[in-house]
Amino acid sequence: MIARAKTVAPRSSTVERGMSDALRTPVTQVLAIVTAEAQKLRHDPIELLTRSLQPVLWLLLFGEVMAQFHGPYDEKLSYLDFLAPGILAQSVLFVSIFYGLSAIWERDLGVLNRYLVSPAPRSILVLGKAVSAAVRGLAQALIIYLLSAALRVQIDFSPLHILAVIVMVTLGSALFSTLSLIIACIVKNREHFMGVGQLVTMPIFFASSAIYPLSVMPAWLRAISAANPLTYQVDALRALMISGGQSEYGLAADFGILIAVLMIATPIAAWMYPRMAY
Repeated sequence: MIARAKTVAPRSSTVERGMSDALRTPVTQVLAIVTAEAQKLRHDPIELLTRSLQPVLWLLLFGEVMAQFHGPYDEKLSYLDFLAPGILAQSVLFVSIFYGLSAIWERDLGVLNRYLVSPAPRSILVLGKAVSAAVRGLAQALIIYLLSAALRVQIDFSPLHILAVIVMVTLGSALFSTLSLIIACIVKNREHFMGVGQLVTMPIFFASSAIYPLSVMPAWLRAISAANPLTYQVDALRALMISGGQSEYGLAADFGILIAVLMIATPIAAWMYPRMAY
C-alpha cells in the first residue's frame, strides 16, 4: 500500500504541474516579450528622454500660449486642464504608431525568423509586442502626470482613476502598435514606413478631440472623429485624469470601442506577421 501511494503521488503532481505550466504558457510568452522591451529601455534611456521632449513642448509652449485665449472648452477647466489628457493620448499614439519600425529592424537583423520558429502562436507574438508598447506609453504617462502637476493642472490622483488611466494607456498603446505592425507588414521597408507612418499619424491626431473640443468641429470632421479610436481614448483620459472632467461618450463606450478595434486588429496582424519575412 505504501509503495503504491509513492507511485501514484508523483503521477498526480506531474499532471497538475503540467496543467499549471500549460495555463501559464501564453502569459509567460507575453511577459517574456514585455521584459525584453523593458530591458531595451533600461539600456537606452536616452530614447525615452528624447521622446518626452515633444509632450513637454506641447504643454509648455502650445498649452501656455493657447491658455491666454478664451477657447470654447468647458468653463470649469482651464485650457491646460483640457489639453493635458490630449497630449497624453498624442504621446501614446506617436510612440506606438512607429513601433512597426522596430519589427522591420528585427526582420533585417534576423530576429523575426527566430520569433517565427518559436512554438508561440502568432497571436501571442503580436499580443506580446502590443503589450510591450505599453511600457513606453506608461513611461510617457508618468512624465506627463509630473509635468501637469507642476503646471497646476487639476490632476485627479484617486487610485481608482489612476488604475483606469493605466488600463486605457495600455489599451491605446496595444491598439496603435498593432496597427503599426500591420502597416509594417504591408510596406516592409523602413523609408516607406516612415512616410506612411507620418501620413497616418497626423490625420488621426488632428481628427480627434486632443487639442480642441468636438463642438468646434464642422459636421464632416465630427463624423471622421467618431470613427477615430484616438477620440475615445482622449475622451476617457479627460474624464479619468482631470478633476471635474467628463466623458462625451461614456467610459463604457470608450473602453468598449478600443477593445473591439484591438480584437479586430490583432488577428489581422497575426495573419500578416509571418509574411513580413518574405
